[in-house]
Amino acid sequence: MPNKSTSSRPAATGTVQVDNDRVCVTEWRFAPGAETTWHRHGYDYVVVPMKTGRLQIDDGTETRIAELAAGKSYYRPVGVEHNVINANDYEFVFVEIEFKAP
Repeated sequence: MPNKSTSSRPAATGTVQVDNDRVCVTEWRFAPGAETTWHRHGYDYVVVPMKTGRLQIDDGTETRIAELAAGKSYYRPVGVEHNVINANDYEFVFVEIEFKAP
């Protein structure tokens, strides 16, 4: 995983809403240009965008722009490794639901 400790971007803010033995639900808020920093997902998860906008996704091999629509969820499997950056000039928000139990 690339070292992002020297990044000058602001950090996205995660607020855990539910965390039990089955799921973890986190609301993520990104100021313009903010990032999650590099991370690897330990569980399958679903993202529910609360706004429509663009996120820059860097997986260490390529960087791409993802177009997200408010309320249009998507799924990703365990092991996804990336850094997510707000590519909008406004705050972007999504809810992430990680599935701890099969």
